[in-house]
Amino acid sequence: MPGRDFEMRTARLRLRPTEPADAARFVQIQSNWNVTRMLRLAPWPVDPVEMASWVDSHSAEWTAGTAYRFAVELDGRVIGMCDVDDILSDHGELGYWYDEAHWGGGLASEAAAAAVAFARDQLGLVRLAAGHAADNPASGKVLQRVGFRFVADITRYSRPHGQDRPYRTYQLDLR
Repeated sequence: MPGRDFEMRTARLRLRPTEPADAARFVQIQSNWNVTRMLRLAPWPVDPVEMASWVDSHSAEWTAGTAYRFAVELDGRVIGMCDVDDILSDHGELGYWYDEAHWGGGLASEAAAAAVAFARDQLGLVRLAAGHAADNPASGKVLQRVGFRFVADITRYSRPHGQDRPYRTYQLDLR
């Protein structure tokens, strides 16, 4: 299991374990409804106390091997987050979200590819699941670029919307 000093670098990005100081930047990013409306479990409006508590929990998740959450930096500034979580045995789930100012430039795909490699090479996972709000096709394109295949359209509860919403699910075999 990689230690909390583990980091990944891509052509443009640095992915490192989150730290408590990231909570303030995450609040800034998720204070944009265009970002948070695409997330399934984030509160709206964003709650700084809840965000700080959530970020504080990441170290224990890392140690337990149940989730690995990375702050994604571009030129030394946090622009979002990418994680492998819900880890059970040899399966996990990929997730990500980014500051709207950084949408559309391939950064999500770059970070997702690094996280997929991490899940396979560092964690030994054999399968990843992922999903996105049905009205966020750009996220589906990110998943497809890194090898995920569409599984099904379902309905899942969206905390920011306070109701069930259409959701698309994907899977990636890492073997």
